[in-house]
Amino acid sequence: MFDLLVSWFNAEAFRIFGAPVSVIELIGAVTGVWCVWLVARQNLWNWPIGIANNLAFLLLFTTAGLYADAGLQVVYVVLALYGWWNWLFGGKDRGALPVRRTRSGEWIGLAVGGVAGTVGLWALLAHATDSTVPWWDAATTVLSLLATYGQTRKLLESWWFWIAADVLYIPLYGYKGLWVTAVVYVIFLCLCVNGLHSWRRALAKEPVVA
Repeated sequence: MFDLLVSWFNAEAFRIFGAPVSVIELIGAVTGVWCVWLVARQNLWNWPIGIANNLAFLLLFTTAGLYADAGLQVVYVVLALYGWWNWLFGGKDRGALPVRRTRSGEWIGLAVGGVAGTVGLWALLAHATDSTVPWWDAATTVLSLLATYGQTRKLLESWWFWIAADVLYIPLYGYKGLWVTAVVYVIFLCLCVNGLHSWRRALAKEPVVA
């Protein structure tokens, strides 16, 4: 039964630019766009929709040989559960979490973690897997992790990490023949720019957080 389900998810739904588009890639595209749209509006439903998207991409990226991106989906699920809870109860007096800017100490931690994570993951992918794009896979994976962590804390600058990741993801997925996913990431890029502006407006309405 499980094998039949996986086979159905991997079945071709249609073709674009001569490349096959699987059912799971289509599901990933729809849930992904829906999730980012909800995040930009600070809607809590982004977290369960995001988990569905993570599970879809886990299967898709494993099949495509993007192992770091596949493993990243598992981490995303854990971060989504944390983010869901934190958005509900992480604010002052256990209330809803407000948008805020990234503090200097957080920037240092993000920078150190980003560089170390990218180099370490690149080395792992280059020597322990058959990945054909270890550097790009590592860089996009780490940027995505930093962005997701920032969004669990409602850090305004997390959108810049997503924008940087999307700029790299678009040609990467095109190179891998995942054209629908590449197009979806163009949409993601536009949604991230909108999300950045939306969170800026929300921040302007919030009292300053010390």
